[in-house]
Amino acid sequence: MELFNASINKHVLLFMSIFVFSLTAQSQKNKITIDYSDYKTSCGVEISDNGDLITAKWTHGSKTNFVSFRVRPLKKITWMNPQKPLIKSVGVIEDGKMIELFENLQPEYALFLGERSLEKRDGWQVFFDYPYLRSYDIQKSILDTKKVKVSSTGHRATISFVGFKAGEFQGDLNFTFYNNGALMKMEAAMSTNENPRAYLYHAGFSTLENNVENIVWQNTQDEIEKQLANDDFATPKRTRFRAVIAETELGSMATFPSPHRFLPPLDGVGNYGYNWSGQNYLDLFNGYGWGVRQPVFGDKRQVPWISAPPTTIQKMDMFLYFDNKKADAVLNEVKKYTHNDQFVDVPGYKKMTSHFHVEHTLNLVDKQKELNTTAIPDDFVNPEFVQFFKKMGVDIVHLGEFHTGGTPKLTREKRLPLLKLMNSECERLSTDDFLLLPGEEANVHLGGHWMALFPKPVYWVLNNKEEKPFVEDVKGYGKVYHVSSQDDILKLFEKENGLIWVAHGRIKGSAGYPDKYMDQDFYKSDRYLGGGWKNMPVDLSDDKIGSRVFTLLDNMNDWGHKKYVLGEVDVFDIENDYELYGAMNINYVKLGKLPRFKEGWKPILETLSSGNIIVSTGEIVLKNFTVNSVESGGVLKLRNAKRVELKAELSWTFPLRVIEIITSDGKSIDRLKIDLSKTDAFGSKEFVKELNLNGKKWVRMEVWDVAGNVTFTQPISIE
Repeated sequence: MELFNASINKHVLLFMSIFVFSLTAQSQKNKITIDYSDYKTSCGVEISDNGDLITAKWTHGSKTNFVSFRVRPLKKITWMNPQKPLIKSVGVIEDGKMIELFENLQPEYALFLGERSLEKRDGWQVFFDYPYLRSYDIQKSILDTKKVKVSSTGHRATISFVGFKAGEFQGDLNFTFYNNGALMKMEAAMSTNENPRAYLYHAGFSTLENNVENIVWQNTQDEIEKQLANDDFATPKRTRFRAVIAETELGSMATFPSPHRFLPPLDGVGNYGYNWSGQNYLDLFNGYGWGVRQPVFGDKRQVPWISAPPTTIQKMDMFLYFDNKKADAVLNEVKKYTHNDQFVDVPGYKKMTSHFHVEHTLNLVDKQKELNTTAIPDDFVNPEFVQFFKKMGVDIVHLGEFHTGGTPKLTREKRLPLLKLMNSECERLSTDDFLLLPGEEANVHLGGHWMALFPKPVYWVLNNKEEKPFVEDVKGYGKVYHVSSQDDILKLFEKENGLIWVAHGRIKGSAGYPDKYMDQDFYKSDRYLGGGWKNMPVDLSDDKIGSRVFTLLDNMNDWGHKKYVLGEVDVFDIENDYELYGAMNINYVKLGKLPRFKEGWKPILETLSSGNIIVSTGEIVLKNFTVNSVESGGVLKLRNAKRVELKAELSWTFPLRVIEIITSDGKSIDRLKIDLSKTDAFGSKEFVKELNLNGKKWVRMEVWDVAGNVTFTQPISIE
C-alpha cells in the first residue's frame, strides 16, 4: 500500500479530490426532498425521517414491524465509498426490544424486454404471441432517487422513491405497509414509451453482507426444503405457494407474488419455477439474494408475456411477510392468504370449475392400446388431476375433452365410443362428494370457440357428412344427434336442456365473438349462457384481472338479453406437482346438495341458467349477496321504490381495496366505488349500501383486494 501511495501521480490525486468534491457539492445542491403532503398519521403507520433515513413502523398484533430506508443512497459515491443498499434494516419491536432481522438489503428488478406483435388479429388483446422466440433484452433496475413521497389512505401508507428505472422503463419504487399485520408490498411502477413492448419481470432482494442462514420453501412434493445460504450460484426454485423464505438467526422474511395477477396465462400449468435464490442471480444482482420470477419460456407453447402499451404505468409487485419466527412458522402464515391454495366452503353453495383439456379419455384409449387391455391401467385408476381438484376442495369439475383438431371430423362410428368412454369414466371417478362432468369445447357451426354442458350424458356427432337424420336411435347408445348447422345446435340444446357459452370471448379462437353472432337466434336463446371469465391477456397497468370479460359481460347485458359468465380455467394436463392455483378461479353455485352422477345434474344447469353464481379467485369469499333480497342473477322489481338496499357478507385474507357496484341504463355504464382501505388482513363484515337504481336496467358487484384478487356477482335485472 505504501508503494502504491508513493507512485500516485499528484495530478491524479488532484483529479480525485475535485471529483469527490464535485459529487459532494452536487448532492448538497440537489437535496432530496421528502414530501409528506399526502400522508396522515391516522392511518396507523408511523413514518418519520432524520434526513438520512426514513422509517416505517406499523402494528402487528402485540409487535411493531419496521423498515428503515436510506434517503440518499447515492450521496458521496466514490470507488472507495460505493452505493449503499436502499434498505438499512428490517425488523420487529417486541416488549420494547428492537430486533433487527435483516440489514443492508438492495431491492432488485430485472426486466426481460421483448416485442409484442400487433400485426396479429387481436392487437394488444393477444394470446397467440411468442416474444421469447424473438430477440429480447434484459435490463437491471437502477435507483437514482430524485424525490421521496409519503402517502396514506385508510389503514395503509406508502413510501415512494422517485427515480427508479430499468432500461427504457422509468418511474417509482413503492413500498406499502398494511397496519395491523406483518404484510408489506414492494412495487415497481414504471412506464415505457417504446411500442410495441411485451415484458416479464423478476424481483427480490440482494445483499453483500449476507446474514441469511437458510432459504426455505415447500417443494412440489409438499416437503419442506432448507438450503444453506452459501456461495452457490442462484437457481430457480419450484415451490408450493409461490414463496421462498429467507431465515436468519433472529427471524424470517417470505417473498411471494400476487397469487393470480403475477402468472401470465399459459396453456400448461406446470411448475416452471416462480421463485429464485442464491448468489449473483442472472449475473445481474450482486451478492446473495432471493425473490420471485416469471419464467421466460413457460410451457414453450404460446407464452405471450405481459403487454405494456406506451405510457401505461406497469405495476410490478411482490409481497413480503416478516416476523421474528422460524421460516416454517412464517410459511404457515403466508399459506393463510390463499387458504392453503384451497377454496373454502360456503353454506348453500357448491364449488364448480370449468374448461379443462386434460384429455383423460384419449389418453386412456392410447394407454389401453399400448397395454393391449380393456382394463383401467394403474395410472388411470385415481388420476392425478382428480386428486389435485379434491385437494383444492373443488366439488364439481366440467371437462373440455377431445380438444384436438381432428375431433370435429370424426365419423359417428369413431366418435360414439369415445363419448361412451368419457361418460363412463366421469361416472367412475365421481363420488358422493365429487362430481366430474363430461363436456367439450365443441367449436363447430356457431363461429368462434364455445363450451357445451348437458344435464346428463348426451350422444351427438359434430358433423353430419353422412347425412344421417337429426336424431335416431343407435344400438348401444340410444338417442344420437347429428348436427350440421346453427339451427341444429340450437334445436339439440333446447331438446336436451343443455347450455352453451363462448370460451375465452374476444380472444384466441374467439376473437370477434360473441359480437359477430349477437343477432342470431341461438345467442338470444336462454340456452346461450354467456361467457367464461379468465385473466387473459395481462396488462399490469390495470388494477384488475380479467377486464376483457367484465367488459364483455356488461356489453352482453346492454345488448338486451340476460347473460352471465362462469369462471373458466382453460388449461391442459394437470399433475400433482403443477402450479394450478395461480391459474384457477372458482364458481360458487347455489345448490342445496351435490347431485349424483347416475341421477343427472340438471339442478346445476338450472342454477347456472338463473345466474345464481358467485365467481371468486378464492381469497375473497362472498357468503351472501342481495339487492332488496334478490340474489345474484335474479330479477329486481322496483315498482315505485327508487332506492334499494344492497347487502354483501364478505370474508377475506389480503386487505381489501374497493367494492365496485356497476349499473347500466342499457346504454352507459356507471361505477360506484366504495373505498375499503380501512380493512385489514383476515377480516369479515357485512357491507350495506343504499342505491338509487331509478332508470337502471341491471346491477352487479365486484370486490377487489390489494393483490388483484376478486369476487364478483352476475347482473341482477331490473324491471
